[in-house]
Amino acid sequence: MLIGTGVDITEVRRIRQAVEKWGDDFLKRIFTKAELVSAKTKTSFYQHLAGRFAAKEAIFKAAGDNKLSWQDIQILNDKEGKPVCLFLNGRGKNITACISISHVKTYAVANAIVTKKS
Repeated sequence: MLIGTGVDITEVRRIRQAVEKWGDDFLKRIFTKAELVSAKTKTSFYQHLAGRFAAKEAIFKAAGDNKLSWQDIQILNDKEGKPVCLFLNGRGKNITACISISHVKTYAVANAIVTKKS
């Protein structure tokens, strides 16, 4: 059963500026440890982070659950490279999210479809 859909577009420059201004405080508030480990292996670090940021925003919109936080959602890639959403901290037990992420030099965009688990 469909709960909702969400889309978000993020400027890569804004993510870079936030990291430069607030450093690890910003990174640790928005991204999980596993997401940061993964991002540090990428050649396009800020584009990768912007994509994850956009994906989390899209999931917030699709889920419609104002209790979800940045640390309750983890975006990683499966072995084929497909982005996968994991819900952490006991959140999202009854839902699943399918996501798609794309980025270019200046923007990252993500789409999310959230459904109830059967």
